[in-house]
Amino acid sequence: MSDLAEMLARFPRSGLAQLPTPLEPLKRLTAHLGGPMIWIKRDDMTGLGLGGNKLRKLDTVLAEAVAMKADTLVSGGVAQSNSQRQVAAAAAKLGMACHLAVYHGRVAPPSPAYERSGNALLNRLFGAHLHDVPWDGDRNAAVQALADGIKAKGANVFMVPYGVSSPLGAVGYASTIVEIAEQARIAGFDPAAILHSSGSGGTQAGLVLGASIALKDARIVGIDIDAEPERVRAEVASCTKAAATLLGVPFPESRIEVVAGHAGPAYGVPHAATIEAIKLAGALEGLVLDPVYTGKGLAGLIALIRQGRWRAGQHVVFLHTGGMPALFAYESALPI
Repeated sequence: MSDLAEMLARFPRSGLAQLPTPLEPLKRLTAHLGGPMIWIKRDDMTGLGLGGNKLRKLDTVLAEAVAMKADTLVSGGVAQSNSQRQVAAAAAKLGMACHLAVYHGRVAPPSPAYERSGNALLNRLFGAHLHDVPWDGDRNAAVQALADGIKAKGANVFMVPYGVSSPLGAVGYASTIVEIAEQARIAGFDPAAILHSSGSGGTQAGLVLGASIALKDARIVGIDIDAEPERVRAEVASCTKAAATLLGVPFPESRIEVVAGHAGPAYGVPHAATIEAIKLAGALEGLVLDPVYTGKGLAGLIALIRQGRWRAGQHVVFLHTGGMPALFAYESALPI
């Protein structure tokens, strides 16, 4: 067992996620771009509720909810939030009630299906209670208010922060690095970089923290998908620092990198590079990406390869964080 794996073993898991997830080569996309060998870490295949990166964080975070005998989970996000969908699925699996604050006003619906299909449909399927709230820029205020109201009625509430981005969630997500390190060793390569879509900060915090211990030569590159790179970096730094304290290791601030310029005009709004990335992934590799997160993340990777950041002979890992259901809510906005 690696040093990182031993550190993470101190934190209980709830057993919700199917781990490890595969690491696969993208040979045709690599040949098309003519740069480094691209691998994909399939955290879209974590299992429950159609999977995704948030489930890996929930696997650790909700062990705390189970320990405190919570009977209700409360969280929040936009109508097509992958995080909400995975919280709702986890609540169903654990036999808990689920209440979600659904933010309206952050994303202009790209189609009539936006409010009802994709993740929104799955939230209802998993039995979540949906509460419409206006978006005011604060990611967690409405969630906290909802949690307080339900708690006042006698429920034993566990609040899951926006994006499951908490220090404990970041510690849980560091397990991705344990898996990549071992899978890359077996495949015979050393990753030069691990790239992913970065928004609420918890996923990148976990990757940065884990790589600082177990993959010290790999650069963690977060692709800003919110069109707010300074805020994203600040949240990654804050979460990484707190998670490092939990784990009892130094804060690896110098390893935090958030790349701007690939988010399009705003969160939840796909642009030409996003659509190109989604089409290439589908046509060359049979992969399904979404227009909010993974499409923008891969667009960033493609742009950096075309700029020559990595050369042929190097290896880079793209983290597939899931989000496939949202693709259907954007059908009319995607010329496919």
